[in-house]
Amino acid sequence: MSEGRLAVNRLRERLPVDDAVLDRFVARHGAPIIEGERATFLFRGEADEVRVRHRVVGLPDPLPMKRLPDTDLWAVTTVLPNGSRVEYQLETRYGDRYETFNDPLNPRVAHSPMGSSSVCAATGYEVPDWVHHDPEARPGELVEDTFRSKALRREQPVKLYLPARYNPSLRYPLLVVHDGDDYLNYAAMKTVLDNLIHRLDVAPLIAAFVPPRDRLREYPNHAPHARFIARELLPTLAERLPLVDDPEARCLMGSSFGGIASLSTAVRYPGVFGSLFLQSASLVFTDIGTDHGGGPAFDPVVKFVNRYRAKPTAPVERLFMSCGTYEPLITPNRSMVPVFRGAGMTVKYVEARDGHNWEDWRDRLRDGLSWLFPGPQKFVYE
Repeated sequence: MSEGRLAVNRLRERLPVDDAVLDRFVARHGAPIIEGERATFLFRGEADEVRVRHRVVGLPDPLPMKRLPDTDLWAVTTVLPNGSRVEYQLETRYGDRYETFNDPLNPRVAHSPMGSSSVCAATGYEVPDWVHHDPEARPGELVEDTFRSKALRREQPVKLYLPARYNPSLRYPLLVVHDGDDYLNYAAMKTVLDNLIHRLDVAPLIAAFVPPRDRLREYPNHAPHARFIARELLPTLAERLPLVDDPEARCLMGSSFGGIASLSTAVRYPGVFGSLFLQSASLVFTDIGTDHGGGPAFDPVVKFVNRYRAKPTAPVERLFMSCGTYEPLITPNRSMVPVFRGAGMTVKYVEARDGHNWEDWRDRLRDGLSWLFPGPQKFVYE
C-alpha cells in the first residue's frame, strides 16, 4: 500500500475537519492503524509534543508524532513488517512536564514485572490459540513447596507443576524454570503446559518454577545459585518425585538473566542436565576492551560469556534458543549459535519479530518444549 493512500493521509486531504469527523475516524480505524506493512500511531489531546516510546532496535526511539493542522489529533506512521509484535507507550510534553502512559486508544495491553505496555500487532501476528484456557484440556496441578538451601542460606520457595493424570508409578522428565513466578504470571506457562500436553505436542513432565530473591546477583554465574539447583534442588526432587533418572530428561530454562543462570549452572555442573532452553539470554560479550554498554549489572555476565567464548564446552547435549529480532540482544544471541554448535551441542535457534518481553517468550514455548520434550504426537516444528 502506498503511503499516499494511508487512512491518515486521506484524512489530511479532507482538512479542515471538526471533532465529529475525528471521532468517527478513530472509531472506524482504531489505533494503531495497521495497513499492509505500515502502522500509524494516533493520539488525541492538547500537548506541546507527543512521542511513541518503544524498544525496537532499528527504529528511532522515540518516534515523534505530528499534529494534524487545526485538530487535536497527532499521528506518526512507521514500517512494521508482517508478523511483527511491538510493545510501546506514548509520551507527552507540556512545557517542562513529561508524562508516559499506555495508548488510550488501544485496548491491547501486555503485562510484566515492570508494569504494562500497549501492544501493536502487525498483519500476520496472532496470539497462539494454545496460550488460552482450553476447557477440554485437563489441568495439571501447581503445588507450593519450600526447600531449605544451605548454598543460598535461606528458605527457597518453589512451585511444582504436576501434569494432568499424574501417576506416581510412572517416571517423568524434569524442567527447571528460572524466574518461575514470572513465567507463570506473564507467560501463562501453566495453561500452556496443560494445553500442549493435552494436544500431545509435549510429553507429560514435571516442572519446578523457581523464583529468585536478588536476580541481578544470583543469576549471572553465581556459585551458590548453581549449587542450589544442581546439588540441592535436583537431588531433593529426585527423592520426592518419580523423575526419569537420566540427564537427557532434565532441562534448565530461563529468559534474559535467567538464560545466563541456566547456562552458567550447566557449565558449572556439566552432564547433570541434558538440555537448555534459553530465551533472549543476556549473552553479552566483548571482543576487545571492557565497554559492553550494559552497565555494572552486566559486568559478571560479560566476564562469564567472555571466558566461555575463549574456551567453549558442551555442558548439555541439546540447546534450544529463541530471541526477538527487535531487541539489542539479537546480535550476541546470533553470534553464540555457532559457538555452541562448535562446542558439540545440537542447537535449534528461532527468531521472531518481537522484543525483549514476556509475550514473545510465551509465544515461543511450543517451539522449544515440543523439540526438547516431544509428545506422543511427535510434532517437530522445523
